[in-house]
Formats: sequence, structure tokens, C-alpha cells
Amino acid sequence: MEVVIVPDAKAGGELIAEAMAQLLRRKPDALLGVATGSTPLPVYEALAAKVRSGAVDAARARIAQLDEYVGLPADHPESYRSVLRREVLEPLGIGMDQFTGPDGTAQDVQGACEAYDRALAEAGGVDLQLLGIGTDGHIGFNEPCSSLASRTRIKTLTEQTRIDNARFFDGDIDQVPHHVITQGIGTILEARHLVLLATGEGKADAVAATVEGPVAAVCPASALQLHPHATVVVDEAAASKLKLADYFRHTYANKPDWQGI
Repeated sequence: MEVVIVPDAKAGGELIAEAMAQLLRRKPDALLGVATGSTPLPVYEALAAKVRSGAVDAARARIAQLDEYVGLPADHPESYRSVLRREVLEPLGIGMDQFTGPDGTAQDVQGACEAYDRALAEAGGVDLQLLGIGTDGHIGFNEPCSSLASRTRIKTLTEQTRIDNARFFDGDIDQVPHHVITQGIGTILEARHLVLLATGEGKADAVAATVEGPVAAVCPASALQLHPHATVVVDEAAASKLKLADYFRHTYANKPDWQGI
């Protein structure tokens, strides 16, 4: 696992966007796995700026969704499909025909989960999966004690998660769905490159457990230690609990430029 410490969220976004741009230059139809939430927004903004400037062409890129609410209509403004259309696809000039995600409206939810895993495999697998992390170490909606071998499946949202997400539903928790479909940890680990972005002091404990703690289901993100190409990008605040922070700074500062992340 490579840990890259950057000054702030904007610098992290620029770094990851450039890695995505380099991937798209090598493989124009790369399958990019994307996450929702506020943390990845600097990545999407930086990549969209590169597209507008002509530094990279994302027209053939494909986009894969990490998770989705169950029971929320696909055209609901707060479905993750709609959020990603606004924040990723439209700014990058990518059509919905190049987007794939789980069907949160399916009557057979388990069947929809299995179908999504098959769709990812049939698409050739995710080339780069962008991840955020929760303060408890969750990735996607894989909460603590999720199986490290789990596949795409339905999960029940905790009451705290529903309270946190109520801000997207006019502050009304009753509008927040109780369930989501999420890629499992085993599914996530099949991506060729995993990139986790964490910013802010509130993520410091989770980052330390992910990077320097044991591989354990109590910190789902620690499963990234098992991946052959995992990159953790953190700002100074999120890196504040890392015992090996100086080592990580030294190794990144002295790596060959051609390696990228």
C-alpha cells in the first residue's frame, strides 16, 4: 500500500485526477469506479477541468457505481445514479449509456446484486476504483464487521447514517431509505487499482487503522492491505495519527516520476 500525504483536499483531487487522466490516455475506454459524497468532489472537479482544457478526452470512459439506495426511483434527485450524473458524467461529457450501476428499484434485490457483479466482470473489471472512508473505517456501505470476502449485496443503514444523510432529503429522516445495495469488499478488491482519498482530522483514526493496523473486519478499509495496487491519499489532518508519516513522505518524494501513483 502506498500512502501519499498532500497539503489539502484540492491537492489530493489534482493528484488523483491526473492518475485518472493518465489511465484514460493509455486506455480511453477505461472503467472508472466512482463514489458519492463530498470527499471525492475535488477529484471530479479537477478531472472535469482537464477535460475542458483538452488535456484529456474522457468521451469513451465508462463509469461504474459503488452503491445505490434501495427503493428510491432512479430519477430521484438524491439517488446516487442522479448524483453521479450531475457530478461526474455531465461534467466529463459521458453519456448514461456508458454508466453501469446496481438496480435499486428491482423487485428481486438479491438478483440485482448478483447481476451487478456479473456486469462488472463482463465489462472487463474496474480499472481504477475511487473510495472514500468513514470515521469507523467503512468503505462503500461495508460497515465494521462486514466480511472481507463479501460480494455486492443489500445492507441496512444504521440510524446514524440515516440521520447524517437526512441533510440531502430536506432534513427529513423519514425520506431516507433504510437499505442500500453496495459493492462488497471482495468485489471492491477485484479492481486493478484502488485509490482511497481521506481528508480532515475526523478521518485520522480510520486512516491509521487502515494503513498501520491489522487486517480486520472491524476496520473494513484495512482490506486494502491485501491489494497489489492500493494508494491512500490523505491530507495533513487525516495523516496526523500515522506513526510512519515521515517514511511515507520520504518514499513518495523520492520515487521515480514515471511511476505515478
